[in-house]
Amino acid sequence: MAGAELSDFFTLFPMRRVGSADLDTVLAEEAPEALTVLFLWGRNCPNCDIAKRAMMTAPERFQLPDVRWLHDNVYDDFDMATRFGVHGIPVFFLFHGRRQLGRITSWPGSDAFLDVIGQQLRRIIAAI
Repeated sequence: MAGAELSDFFTLFPMRRVGSADLDTVLAEEAPEALTVLFLWGRNCPNCDIAKRAMMTAPERFQLPDVRWLHDNVYDDFDMATRFGVHGIPVFFLFHGRRQLGRITSWPGSDAFLDVIGQQLRRIIAAI
């Protein structure tokens, strides 16, 4: 993905687009993945672009077999932003099924982000 444009991000880093109207249905789907990450972002958001660039630079670190990725542009879907009380982006919500486990606000950097994902995965797997 080196040299790829950020406009190609969702093509190169597969994340399913989900809107506020269908989020509950998507979360309720039988998914083999243990953890769902919902990436809420916006157009022309510098911090969102930093997160996207980090994921594009090392996609193998983020495309984990037990993680399903969803995304939504909250500038185009104000209901999603309102539902989660979003005051700044990017923000990442973590789910196991329909149960919200937590949120990562802003972009803490790749290592810190992946540490949180790993912690949640270990908790889920230990509980299964």
